[in-house]
Amino acid sequence: MKNNLEEIRKERGIRQEDLARELEVSRQTISSLEKGRYNPSIQLAFKIAKFFNMSIEEIFIYEEE
Repeated sequence: MKNNLEEIRKERGIRQEDLARELEVSRQTISSLEKGRYNPSIQLAFKIAKFFNMSIEEIFIYEEE
């Protein structure tokens, strides 16, 4: 699944470490999400969207295979 997480995070001046701490995940999880190697659980997707005050669809792009 593609996402805009890295762009959004950088636009807001937030480090991976700080986002990870806020979301209670590892920095490696944030890195994997940004590189598209890991798809978030629905719970984590909601937490990310809430943190950035955005909708899940604004952050994560679903593509049918």
